[in-house]
Amino acid sequence: MARGGQGLARVAVVARAGAAPMGWLGVIAAGAGLVPSGMTGRRIGVLGGAVLFIVAAVVVAASRRGRYAELARGAARAGKHDVLQDRAVTLRNWRRGHRWWLLLAFAAALASSFAVPAAGGMLLAGVGMGLWLKAGRLGRRERADGHLLWVRVDWLSSRGGAPAGKRVTAYRSTGAGAGDAGPGGGRRPTRATTAGRG
Repeated sequence: MARGGQGLARVAVVARAGAAPMGWLGVIAAGAGLVPSGMTGRRIGVLGGAVLFIVAAVVVAASRRGRYAELARGAARAGKHDVLQDRAVTLRNWRRGHRWWLLLAFAAALASSFAVPAAGGMLLAGVGMGLWLKAGRLGRRERADGHLLWVRVDWLSSRGGAPAGKRVTAYRSTGAGAGDAGPGGGRRPTRATTAGRG
């Protein structure tokens, strides 16, 4: 980084990075899990899976809520030499770092179908939904506060995650036009070219 700048990743993008892969893998595993009748039968499996989906989504969405809020309140303005990491790079780093975990979770969801059909896949999909809801809550805060939240890349975990982990001591903030991801970490309709720190 030139002249003391830091690499910054969007907090909401890191938070939602696992939402799509977990959601789709969960849906696939749940669909495939309906093939065997399992030990409980499909009806009980689907009903149990629905409960697991809701519980997982709520728990994941609410996890570390106070920590995120605390870091957001203390966010300092990003410096002019800080480098804003592209959304695609942040997503790729997270997914590469978690690829084996995702594969194992998918395999476990499939294997569980021989006991409780579809439940494991619906649980995995629920985790993905929870991450999406967490990012949505961050996006609502960013809109309300009028600025975007960023975290230093070197404070993330070795897998590119944990935007509210122990290593993170503060967030940075920029204007709403900074970077290439909108509030909540979603893709902007058109790529922003300005840093938007003003």
